Order: sequence, then structure tokens, then C-alpha cells
Amino acid sequence: MLRLTDTIKHLIIVNVIFYIGMLIVPSLYNWFALRFPKNDDFEVWQIITHMFMHSPLSVLHIFLNMLALWMFGTPLEQMWGRNKFLFFYISCGLGAVFIPWALDFFLIDTSLEILSNAGYEKEMVIASLKEGRYDGDWENIVGSFRLKSLFAYNTSSVGASGAIMGLLAAFGLNFPNAKLALIFFPVPIAAKYFIPIYLGYEIFAGISGGTSILGMNIAHFAHVGGAVTGGLIAWYWKKNQFKMR
Repeated sequence: MLRLTDTIKHLIIVNVIFYIGMLIVPSLYNWFALRFPKNDDFEVWQIITHMFMHSPLSVLHIFLNMLALWMFGTPLEQMWGRNKFLFFYISCGLGAVFIPWALDFFLIDTSLEILSNAGYEKEMVIASLKEGRYDGDWENIVGSFRLKSLFAYNTSSVGASGAIMGLLAAFGLNFPNAKLALIFFPVPIAAKYFIPIYLGYEIFAGISGGTSILGMNIAHFAHVGGAVTGGLIAWYWKKNQFKMR
């Protein structure tokens, strides 16, 4: 049984406090959930606070994330120490924000250009997006994948999943022969195989339109952003660990 380290324990406590606080004061969701920068409700602190929030629709969301935080975070904290682990965890959470944002900004700008060439005024399209209104013909013009990026104007996101995907990537790099399994595919697979397969699924699901669980839309590219960030940092640290000493 893995020992619950202090940092993991404190992170779990903070997440639970945020969750209970949101249930007591529902308006906290609007304050702390992450909004797209062009959304009028966006605030800078949401870049950090969103990773301690979880969907109020199901306690399963926070339970699974905290379980994964304990399982994958514990051996990493034991190996790196508190400060290094916290830096890594927050960095993965930020990667889960900025990498999808870069993709969204690119897709939104190109989609607006395509719609403009099709006769739609950019200002009117943006005004419609901010009001949550979408023209049924847009999908035929820009395609379903680009259209989904336009939804970012009014989409909010919460959860530690992006940061935890970074932990998963780092766990695979440092413990490649450890056996992992998914709940819906309970066959143990070595981490060095499991993680590339799972990351490939996240990319495929993000491109194909995404999935939802218990009414919650899954931010697949946020997961990819966290995993890529975590994988790069963990790879660099592992490669340079003797030099750093």
C-alpha cells in the first residue's frame, strides 16, 4: 500500500475544500472555473484555480482524479521531493491550459477567416459566439472540428485531469515496466506501452469530436497538453539527473 505523502495529502485536502465550497456556494464555479481568454468572464486566477475545481455533476470526477493523484503522484514525490513535485504538478496543469489555448486561437482565427470569405462579418460572428448563438450553416463551411473550437468562447473547464496526465506520463518514463490498467479495460499493460496508447486515444478522441461521461464533456486536448508538458519535463530531468547533482 502506498503511503500518503504530505504534499499529496494537502493537494487532496485543497481539492476537497474547493469541491465542498462550490456545493455550498455554487457561484464559486463561475469565479474559479477556467474560461477562454476572450470570454467576458475570464479572470487570470482561473488559470490556477480551475485545476482544484471539479464538476458538481458527479462526485466520481473528483474521486477518480484524487485516486490517480495518490497512485501516480506518491512515487514521484518520494523520488523528487516536495518542492520539485509541486513545481512539476503545477507546470503540467499550466501545460493543460496553454497548449489547448494555442490550438484554439489558431483554429478560431482560421475559422473566422473562412467564415469571412463565405460572407459572414467577423464582428457579427464573434458577437454571436459570446452570446452562445451558432449558425447552423457554419459547420458546413468550416467543418465539425473547427466548429468545436468556436465553442471555446463559452466553454468552462475544471479539474485536475491535465496535471494528473502529466503525472501519468512522468510515471511511465520513470517506472516503464509498472503494470497499469483502465477500469473499462482491466488488463494490466506495462506503462511504457499503456501511456502511448492512452495518449493516442486522447488525440483521436479530441479530433473526432470528444466524448462525455455522466454529462461531463472530456477536455481531451487539455489531457494531451498536460501529458506532453509532464513528459518533456520528466524526460529532461531524467536525462540530466546526474548533471544536476
